Amino acid sequence: MLGALALFTTACLPGGRKVYTAELTPEPALRIFDSKARSFVTFKQFADAIATKDLVFFGEQHNDPATHSAEHAVLAALGERRSHVVVTLEMFERDVQPLLDQYLAGTISEENFLAGSRPWDKYATDYRPMVELARVRGWPVIAANVPRRLASAVSRRGLAVLDTMNARDRGYMAKNHSCPKDTYYEKFAETMKGHGAGGGPPTAADAAAMAQMTDRFYEAQCAKDEAMGEAIADAFTRAPKGTVVFQVDGAFHSDFGLGTAERARRRLPKASSVVLSAIPVADLSKAKGDEHAAKGDYILFTRAPK
Repeated sequence: MLGALALFTTACLPGGRKVYTAELTPEPALRIFDSKARSFVTFKQFADAIATKDLVFFGEQHNDPATHSAEHAVLAALGERRSHVVVTLEMFERDVQPLLDQYLAGTISEENFLAGSRPWDKYATDYRPMVELARVRGWPVIAANVPRRLASAVSRRGLAVLDTMNARDRGYMAKNHSCPKDTYYEKFAETMKGHGAGGGPPTAADAAAMAQMTDRFYEAQCAKDEAMGEAIADAFTRAPKGTVVFQVDGAFHSDFGLGTAERARRRLPKASSVVLSAIPVADLSKAKGDEHAAKGDYILFTRAPK
């Protein structure tokens, strides 16, 4: 991935026989910055390093095609280096796990799987390659997120709504929740200002209402992080010794080692982990690793779509 990108072209030999040759484009498709070493590294150096960890968190940019290509490449690289891999995904909710298991086992068609599993938009291009790779390799894929309707309930009524849920719905949420107003909360509140919550109009009453809305949305965010952290920990605990868990989520869920990453490590204090954060840029040759180093152990710069 780092370095030149191979493009295959054909040439004709005497007698009309075609051969395929590779030409190299001058621009790399991906540049990887090692935040600790403060330097760019090759894809092989990067893959060798992250493959030594128990938990790999890939924080994606949802609308960047190059990010999704990088996710598939990283997963494939882990599979080349580790005997057991588990894939955990924000993009599927915990109540569709039976359908996901049936599809991976080959007992239902992909059509039926997708009809009942509420896949994200652009599943076919963005996430299907990882699921299909896992299916071929026999790797478990874990639907890690809470059902959207339950997260929505928390955003309206707060975490107290968990006490009113029936046993089935409560089982889709994490057993334990922690939602302190810490650095993660501060980053979340700042982000919410750009989404119509958290800042609000200058009047005291409106500001108070907006602050309450931010708190409720933050509790829903915590519910998602706790569920994914629990799913990661449960999958790792059940898996054979030597397993690596590959978690894919929106970058905010794992940047700075916060959110889902923090919740998973709380449950697995002895597990080693690494945080990857993908950042699309217009010009890869001008990517500035130092500006983003705090977000993850490795920053994966992708070429942003035009």
